[in-house]
Amino acid sequence: MYLVAIAWGYVVLMMAVAEATSANGSVLGAVFTVLLYGVLPLSIVLYLMNTPHRKRARREAEAREAAASPAAVDPDRGHHAAGAAIAAERKEP
Repeated sequence: MYLVAIAWGYVVLMMAVAEATSANGSVLGAVFTVLLYGVLPLSIVLYLMNTPHRKRARREAEAREAAASPAAVDPDRGHHAAGAAIAAERKEP
């Protein structure tokens, strides 16, 4: 994954150098070339390719947290019926 990103960064760098040293080019054009052809697409692609790793890390963190204190995470994890939240109203005769 990172090899492709490094290779694409190299290609974009060479494009920017060609833009900056060209007779019709400019340094501003080279900066925009780096930003629009390099930084923006690479950040999106690397973010999307890293999604499974982030999901796995989040699931593992939730599992560690649940294993550490199951009662603190969910009070009904005791597998018993929940008590009445409101006391029953007693009728006077």
